[in-house]
Amino acid sequence: MIPGELNADYRARLAMEQSHAAERRQTELLELTAAANGPGARIRAWERTHGLSLPRSAAHPVLKFLAVATHLSLEQVHEEQARRYQPLPTTG
Repeated sequence: MIPGELNADYRARLAMEQSHAAERRQTELLELTAAANGPGARIRAWERTHGLSLPRSAAHPVLKFLAVATHLSLEQVHEEQARRYQPLPTTG
């Protein structure tokens, strides 16, 4: 509570904050599966939503859940892993 805030005002403010948080969460969840977003964007949305990074291991068990949550195939997730984690070419 904010000092001097009435209980009714506090409850109303809290309800509004919860409503905004639910709207943000819904928007984040829609980004996970939006057909307009490519695999990279969907995976980044998943990372933001869950506070995790795409694992480097192609056999990591979370990849199956990531694929389901983003409506991507496991192959598409593996392709994004390869794109992100492939070694950079060296010049010399």
